[in-house]
Amino acid sequence: MTKRWKNRPEGSTWGDWGDDDQKGRLNLLTPERVKAACAEVKDGLSFCLSLPLDLPGGNAVNPKRHPPEFKPVFIGDDVYFNYVWDKYKPGDMDVSCDEAITLYSQYSTQWDSLAHIGSVFDADGDGEAKPMFYNGYKPGDHVGGTPGDGKLGARALGIENMAESCVQGRAVMVDLHAHFGDERVAVGYDQLMGVLEKDGVSVEEGDMLCLHTGWDDLIVSMGGDPDAEKLHNACAVLDGFDDKLLQWITDSGLAVIVSDNMAVESSHGDGDTQGGRSHLPIHRHCLFRLGVHLGELWYLSRLAAELRRQGRFRFLLTAPPLRMPGAVGSPVTPVGTI
Repeated sequence: MTKRWKNRPEGSTWGDWGDDDQKGRLNLLTPERVKAACAEVKDGLSFCLSLPLDLPGGNAVNPKRHPPEFKPVFIGDDVYFNYVWDKYKPGDMDVSCDEAITLYSQYSTQWDSLAHIGSVFDADGDGEAKPMFYNGYKPGDHVGGTPGDGKLGARALGIENMAESCVQGRAVMVDLHAHFGDERVAVGYDQLMGVLEKDGVSVEEGDMLCLHTGWDDLIVSMGGDPDAEKLHNACAVLDGFDDKLLQWITDSGLAVIVSDNMAVESSHGDGDTQGGRSHLPIHRHCLFRLGVHLGELWYLSRLAAELRRQGRFRFLLTAPPLRMPGAVGSPVTPVGTI
């Protein structure tokens, strides 16, 4: 054990699962909670909760991320696609295909690792605030190189820690679209509690919170040619500048937050919040302070509709990311089972 901090952020979970913990609240997905999640399976119906990984399409929605790119694999000078092996081994009648794919790890349906967002914070207690990640892991020492030098890879807090935990447990669907439609609404604590009360939804420690806003259907309807302005002005987002909402995320004990939109919260603008100014306060609160992973751009519409039809809100969620050491995010193909 190596304690890397003297001060921890107020209300954080740093050190709660050990000085070297890299899983955060995924530690709450205990065997007992996994067994309880399996008890939610009544019909044996499974739902794919991933968008096609080439959506949204283009890079208008997020200019710094681009869709998947297929690249050839070669055998000698030949492209190894529709390759007839008779050319290489006379008489062999097999035909083979292979490929390489370049993926932006957070382009489509994805997880954020705890190394995705940090904050400037005086963890050393020397009076100087410095860039820092969850549980006191530091840029350079543990994540990439020094800020801005272009050196990549997380030697701590990488997405492989999430993959190794398997990410399986009980999930809770909150159907914001059923209440707000396609209207752009910043949902704060009072509005969220109103939705939970009206729908009879409860969130308990270790639950994985899923927010259906309708963004997923809008993306699918655009067929790979997204209207970024329309999307960024449509459907509900959480209000990260509502201190009561941040405190509820802390107090509820939820394990992860998932949404069908791009960032769970609005990714435009900034303001003052806990820990100082931020443009992604829920990201900072969850990834840096609490160790709560975030899932974005999931396809929740079909499952949300079926749960609402049945008057249910809980289901078994299985959603490990790719086990890619050092990555700070990952595509994911989640499965919801009811």
